[in-house]
Amino acid sequence: MGKLLTLLSDGAFHSGRELGEQLGISRSAVWKQIQRLETLGVEVYSVKGRGYRIPSGLDLLDQERFSQALSPEARGRLEQLVFEREVSSTNVLALEALKSGARNGLFAAEYQSQGRGRRGREWVSPYAANLCFSLAWRFSAGLAALEGLSLSVGLALREGLQRLGVDDVQLKWPNDLLSQGRKLGGILVEISGDAAGECEVVIGVGINVSMPAAQLEQIGQPCIDVAGLVSGHPGRNVLLATLVESLLQTLDRFECQGFAVMKDQWQQANAHRDAPVRLISGSHEVEGICRGVDDRGALLLESDGRLQAYYGGEISVRAQA
Repeated sequence: MGKLLTLLSDGAFHSGRELGEQLGISRSAVWKQIQRLETLGVEVYSVKGRGYRIPSGLDLLDQERFSQALSPEARGRLEQLVFEREVSSTNVLALEALKSGARNGLFAAEYQSQGRGRRGREWVSPYAANLCFSLAWRFSAGLAALEGLSLSVGLALREGLQRLGVDDVQLKWPNDLLSQGRKLGGILVEISGDAAGECEVVIGVGINVSMPAAQLEQIGQPCIDVAGLVSGHPGRNVLLATLVESLLQTLDRFECQGFAVMKDQWQQANAHRDAPVRLISGSHEVEGICRGVDDRGALLLESDGRLQAYYGGEISVRAQA
């Protein structure tokens, strides 16, 4: 199916006969592969006498193009670089690499069959429409030194998007990127390791890049994509390279100085800064004014004249109507 996608990625019509000849399969087999593409969220036009076409084509990830967009220094730091067409989850690939002894690595895929967001929620992403990637990393200072990591990652992604002209990106505690009040991306950080020693960290990222309108409507919350925020963006390979570059720079700073030095910068990007919010944890809710975060990345909520710190986990933040 990968070769079929490459052939159709130019956005032009290709007849079933032409595709079959190039793939070495029957026209019936081509039709079956087209059906499979549609189940992955790829919109394929079928016109009698003309063949098959993917409107606007596909901006497929390409390891060579990605590497060319990355600085030589950043390229040299990535021990593993894996691009796949379809996987269960890039976070799973990254975790397996760490458990096999890798120091770090980048794992990206066109489609995740079991992509997850925070609290086990499904991450909806049609084939080759968005960015789904995971960065595997090792930290040596213990679990406590990783407090505020997901907030730092959010800042890194925001800075990377700004470099490409995607402005006005806000951060929603603890791990969402918003624009115009709608979700642009999300982060899932998974950590394992020693309380005082080396820790294995997987940073999973999903960014909406070019979502079909029909898919946007299926998502249970207001969403937006990069294509809707900036015209003529440079494509998914350059976008991925820019985000990874920013992530590597931020991880260096975080490992040396922690989140505290980035706290004020995060406050400026806080989507709920000094606004009334509800904190939801299971059946428990508490209301108050969001006063930002502390040096450890905990959310500060002013309620009944008291300032209380709340940490991540199963807590969700909602703006009060």
